[in-house]
Amino acid sequence: MKPLERSLRVGMSWVITLLTPYVLIMTAIRILMTDAFLQFEYHSPSFPADPYGFTLADRLHWARLSLDYLLNNAGISFLQDLHFANGTPIYNARELSHMLDVKNLVQATLHIYMIALGVMVVLALAAVWRRWGRDYLTGLARGGWLTVGLILLILVGVGVSFSWLFTEFHRLFFTGNSWLFYYSDTLIRLFPMRFWQEGFTLMGIFCLVMGLIFGIVLRPGKQTCPAAGLVKAD
Repeated sequence: MKPLERSLRVGMSWVITLLTPYVLIMTAIRILMTDAFLQFEYHSPSFPADPYGFTLADRLHWARLSLDYLLNNAGISFLQDLHFANGTPIYNARELSHMLDVKNLVQATLHIYMIALGVMVVLALAAVWRRWGRDYLTGLARGGWLTVGLILLILVGVGVSFSWLFTEFHRLFFTGNSWLFYYSDTLIRLFPMRFWQEGFTLMGIFCLVMGLIFGIVLRPGKQTCPAAGLVKAD
């Protein structure tokens, strides 16, 4: 094998390794950003009731609109124009500012996610064409184990002190304390700490399972199939 080809194969494999955790984590997050997760969470028997009077139907209605805002191309007026029956705005100025910050973060990470997915697909096609399937799958396997390591750290954080993990997450991605609210604010009433704790946990479980599947099923030590550049068990 020529040195240049070997370098390209190794480089491709490590690119896949590094992209895999991000793609798996973002896949889990995107699944959580659906009506199905809202339905699951709000219908959970252990989910806390709103002490200020939101019904289940209220929560689903306003949470769906909030989720729509994060995923659509509308400006902050999408949320500014929402009002309760008595004319009171759904979100105050502080909440609107935070939702704008969250939208910017969500949109940026989803764009990167789509680029990362595209790169992995292009490299998969190149791997089949060049018969580098073993290198590609080895990269996925390493990426699976890397994901497992990262997720175990996150789950340990959830188990030890979710409040600390939640706080550090916000300090990392948002400036100042714009993400702190009163318990009576709509954001807290719609998305209490339990909502985020279970979301983090489900994301972790999904990524842990997928990481183990990648790491075990695609582990190194398999033979290359000359016909397609894929792998088969010894």
